[in-house]
Amino acid sequence: MSARRSALALVLAAAALALTGCAPTVSLDPAADANDPGCAEISVRLPDSVADKDRRQTDAQATGAWGDPAAVLLRCGVPPIGPTTKPCVDVSGIDWVLMSDPAAKQVVYQTFGRTPATEVVIDHVSGASDAAVLPEFASAIASVKQTEKCLSTLDTTLTPPTATPAPTPTPSR
Repeated sequence: MSARRSALALVLAAAALALTGCAPTVSLDPAADANDPGCAEISVRLPDSVADKDRRQTDAQATGAWGDPAAVLLRCGVPPIGPTTKPCVDVSGIDWVLMSDPAAKQVVYQTFGRTPATEVVIDHVSGASDAAVLPEFASAIASVKQTEKCLSTLDTTLTPPTATPAPTPTPSR
């Protein structure tokens, strides 16, 4: 009888484990440079939860997904961007450029000044907010050295051009 109970307990435990970890794998396309060693450094440091949403399995290298349905997506190895007029914000020491319309249902941020670059997509419909999501990635993204700072128009100072004095005509005699 105890062998039956043990077998039943094992079956019930396996069923419970299967039901709790059964969220389907999130299908993503890897970024062009997903095999960059910096992406491996970021990937191993990704948090288990973001904005109170649990991490899910993905099927692509250097990617992450949180929430069911996925509310936050991450891809490391996207092409870095150069100087831009798009809004840039420093969140916990990481420069992020807002790549999409801030009023969109899904917004896209990309790191600035780090290679490989990382992209994060936040689904606002799910209730995830930029302020709750972006700080969660600071320690993972910080594992890749920043080589360039993002400046806003408020950070730059314009110096007026120096006036070159015009030659003064000398009176002729």
